[in-house]
Amino acid sequence: MALPMRSLVTDPARYLQCFRLFLENSTEHQCMRDLVERQLPAVVASIGNGKSTINILSVGGGAGEMDLQILSKVQARYPGVTINNDVIEPSAGQIVKYKERVAETSNLENVKFTWHEETAYEYESRMKKCKKWDLIHMIQMLYYVEDILATIRYFHSLLEAEAKLLIIHSSGTSGWETLWKKYGSSFPRDALCVYVSSADIKRILDSAGLKYQLHDLPSHLDITSCFIEGNKDGELLLDFLTATCEFSKTAPPELKHRVIEELRKPECSEEKDGKVLFSNNLSLIVIEP
Repeated sequence: MALPMRSLVTDPARYLQCFRLFLENSTEHQCMRDLVERQLPAVVASIGNGKSTINILSVGGGAGEMDLQILSKVQARYPGVTINNDVIEPSAGQIVKYKERVAETSNLENVKFTWHEETAYEYESRMKKCKKWDLIHMIQMLYYVEDILATIRYFHSLLEAEAKLLIIHSSGTSGWETLWKKYGSSFPRDALCVYVSSADIKRILDSAGLKYQLHDLPSHLDITSCFIEGNKDGELLLDFLTATCEFSKTAPPELKHRVIEELRKPECSEEKDGKVLFSNNLSLIVIEP
């Protein structure tokens, strides 16, 4: 009897394994680092003017790789200023990695870290509107909220007068958009994880009348192993691409065949030097107070 398809987020350990492999095989963090180098100095240029303390809130901070990059740019703009860096992250495993990364990083003496092991919604329910922030960032986390507009509105309401809300998210020009618009209805549905692109977020922001700037950033994911039958890494990457636990084993053969075919198409990927590179383009959205 065939096993039922189930959402990848129902197995947190496998999800984390897939996610880490995704990071190893993609230019995602390199792309984000380039973005931080090029775009962030202008974004943070006025967030701490006249302040002795800067308050930063990371929503879905993961293992902290990008949070520390962002902090370094804020420190460069405001040397010596005290920074309170609060992190909302529901994964205990990711928080452990984050704390290890902080312990191994120098020049963080003026940064006070506080971790909240909870979802964005749990944080909102607990905190209401008691604290304002100078910078709030959400990196690849809006897939995991039930109401995107309500989530953005809530955190937007916590911005100080010169603050910024940053969102880094999958672009509407990426292979994710093509794959999920075509086959998303065939993948297991889960309230904890819903595919949206920056194009969807842009429509939401426009309807809400919020002011923002949007920048697209090229990125790719090496999915060559997905086309090798029985390859362990390929199976994990297919799980991540389809948000399905054990996709190779549980998907109906026809669906698996069509998804594999789709991943090779130029709308999703390009073939270069013997590799299949899936388009993982990102968008940076900067929202004004």
